[in-house]
Amino acid sequence: MKSCGVIVEYNPFHNGHAYHLAQARELTQAEVVVVVMSGNFVQRGEPAILDKWRRSRLALESGADIVVELPVHHAVQSADYFATGGVKLLQALEVEALCFGTDSQQFTDYQKFGEFERSHQTEIAEAFQKIKNNGMSYPVQMTEVYRELFPELSLDFSSPNHILGMSYTRANCFYEHPMKIVPIARKDSHHHGEQLDHPDFASGTAIRQACYQKNWEGIKGRVPDNTWQSLQNAPLMSWQHYWPLLKYQLLVQPVEELQHIYQMVEGIEYRLKEKAKEADSFQEFVELVKTKRFTWTRIQRLCVYVLLQMKKNDLASHLDSDYIRILGFNSVGQQFIKEKKKNCGLKLVTNVSKQTEQLLMKDIKAGLVYQQGSSQIAEQDYYRKPIIL
Repeated sequence: MKSCGVIVEYNPFHNGHAYHLAQARELTQAEVVVVVMSGNFVQRGEPAILDKWRRSRLALESGADIVVELPVHHAVQSADYFATGGVKLLQALEVEALCFGTDSQQFTDYQKFGEFERSHQTEIAEAFQKIKNNGMSYPVQMTEVYRELFPELSLDFSSPNHILGMSYTRANCFYEHPMKIVPIARKDSHHHGEQLDHPDFASGTAIRQACYQKNWEGIKGRVPDNTWQSLQNAPLMSWQHYWPLLKYQLLVQPVEELQHIYQMVEGIEYRLKEKAKEADSFQEFVELVKTKRFTWTRIQRLCVYVLLQMKKNDLASHLDSDYIRILGFNSVGQQFIKEKKKNCGLKLVTNVSKQTEQLLMKDIKAGLVYQQGSSQIAEQDYYRKPIIL
């Protein structure tokens, strides 16, 4: 079966995502579309507005054939680790094409970029080390590196989706059989745009804000009907639901313990403890903590690591994931899984058992913590089987 893969968050699923899925299928002539989706915590360091099972069902009802979970230790990461995790799952399933959205306003030859990456690893690493920690943000640093080494391919690392596109290409190019890269220009709204200024499309950021304000008419028509209904009938999660848990951990844990948390560097643990005493809300807390070097997103990710007790030592071993957790599929997806099961390079997991519990422990812990945000959230891992449409 001809296959195409997408790496997503669907936070929540909206019309732009439906367009992306349809374009992915059409441009690649795919018989099956495989979705790799973040679980209950997403890349920017936030709890997903809807749990992973609701988001999986919405995806399957809107054009996906299979949904698999991007493990939490890859999902809540910078673009490179996020992309590496997603590409690895698609490669293990022998998916032939990778389709992603891009904010780039000019044509970018991602394939050429990937080839350059593969053949110039040493030069890129050396150039980056020369300007690392010079006070510029990571996107600006990377733009400078490629401007020097690869001037004929104009690259701009300032756009989130463009950065992800290049990260997917970089991760993909090192495989023996790289997937075909198929970028799709983003439709009408910017990735983090906050305005509902287009009748059919809006960013996830704008939609989430409208949901928290219960502006249902504002998002109607900008999300599929099934998403619209689900958002009105489900608990809508945000950091405010987990702030008491986070604050408690920051207040009671000794600095020596916090120092073992993943990405806890440069003494930021002292600042976190200090500001946790002063802040009355998560919003206020991040405002107090953030600096030029510790951006809003970086702090949010760090807060997820604290909340989930993700330690430096054990996370390093989990980054080399060796399983694929299947959240749902339709009849086409089921046939594809049967075809790939025999030769799949990773263990296919459909439910939590004694044999798979230890393998999935990081994701299980994330689900248990996510449940604490609302009594309306169902069990996330134990006794849950894939959604079948």
